[in-house]
Amino acid sequence: MAGLFDPPSGNACRLLDAGAGIGSLSAAFLDRLACGVTPPRVKVDLFEIDEHLRPYLVQMLDGYKQRLNIVANVRGGDFVETAVHSLCGNLFTASLPKYTHAILNPPYKKIRNNSLHRVLLRQAGIETVNLYSAFVALSLSMLEPKGQLVAIIPRSFCNGPYYRPFRQFVLKRAAIRHIHLFGARNKAFKDDNVLQENIIIMLERGATQKAVTVTTSTDDSFVDLQAHTHPFTHIVLPDDHEHFIHIPTSPARDAIALSDSIRYSLADIGVTVSTGPVVDFRLKEYLRGMPEADTVPLLYPSHFTRRDTDWPKPDIKKPNAIQLNSSTEKWLYPIGFYCVVRRFSTKEEKRRIVASVVQPDRFSNATLLGFENHLNVFHTDRRGLPRELAYGLATFLNTTAVDINFRTFNGHTQVNATDLRLMKYPNRTALITLGKWALQCQEPTQAMIDKQLA
Repeated sequence: MAGLFDPPSGNACRLLDAGAGIGSLSAAFLDRLACGVTPPRVKVDLFEIDEHLRPYLVQMLDGYKQRLNIVANVRGGDFVETAVHSLCGNLFTASLPKYTHAILNPPYKKIRNNSLHRVLLRQAGIETVNLYSAFVALSLSMLEPKGQLVAIIPRSFCNGPYYRPFRQFVLKRAAIRHIHLFGARNKAFKDDNVLQENIIIMLERGATQKAVTVTTSTDDSFVDLQAHTHPFTHIVLPDDHEHFIHIPTSPARDAIALSDSIRYSLADIGVTVSTGPVVDFRLKEYLRGMPEADTVPLLYPSHFTRRDTDWPKPDIKKPNAIQLNSSTEKWLYPIGFYCVVRRFSTKEEKRRIVASVVQPDRFSNATLLGFENHLNVFHTDRRGLPRELAYGLATFLNTTAVDINFRTFNGHTQVNATDLRLMKYPNRTALITLGKWALQCQEPTQAMIDKQLA
């Protein structure tokens, strides 16, 4: 991380380390400075809210006083509060300087909508849902022009609606210079149970956006390090109003991005995708282990394999049915063919997107179906799809090309309906043709499925 910074251009630099811990990142930065021919003067501000860690920071900084012309401040208190008051002005808080460099491994914690942190951040024009993105936004705001920021953070901000304001905030104020992707989802933030890929990102305040260097490794051993350079239009697609941040892992663009025929939205093909509306813990009193006279089928991810619908399943811990009454009917869909995609994958899952088809003949005389919240459902106006279209969608989504494309902007265990909605698809006719092919195949292999897209 310290090596990603450009060498200081002047005779002085000012470093910010927000959430400094025991100072490992600042130490790495200062070591780099000390190795220079003529080290610049350096002022360091380290923020650490844990009073038990601050003595380690003082001790670490004392060790550099013989090697560098250094002025160091170890600051307690709440970084968010201090930074916002400095940015917005507060009679009772001294303003912080503008920094030339910021290096951080920020805390990972969700921000409640009614919390003091949310109120403070909005005063600074920052709308975000997690402390890690708040720390990055505030640190970026406190950089001087051409100041540089390097942070190790979860990848969750790259896509999804909740982080859209944060993405827009960053892209408006800074250029992305470098992204390093850790492929393992259980390394850098394992103590916080962050089941996402982690990245190191380098931003430059107020710089002209140019090509972006992307490096990858499985973990922090870097034994399989690879590096490539990509045009910024491959990182944030020019026509993407959501500003998803893609992280290509090879110099070649994936087949979906290159295809002239895979360029249609779900709206273009007359299909909608929604999150399964049945939130089981809210309707707990109406759930039934097995179907009864006054129930309809309730479908969970465990009811699906790649090709088949397996219902009811008496050996699973989830209910197989939901009572039909005035309280539940509004959450149900008419019987029909639907394409469904699991919302969550496990850490070890080889694929991010796993699509299946709901087969209505598996439910005898049922007229309605319940889709539990851990499923994404493709439908038309809350009704089923034509049989061939449902199979075509599922086959397309199960291709390796779609999986590769999806991984460029999604690095966590969740597949949101928004992600699926913003993807590009073949046109309706092509999907129906693909569905007819799938129906003719008894057990298509992955190679056979992928060949249909070639």
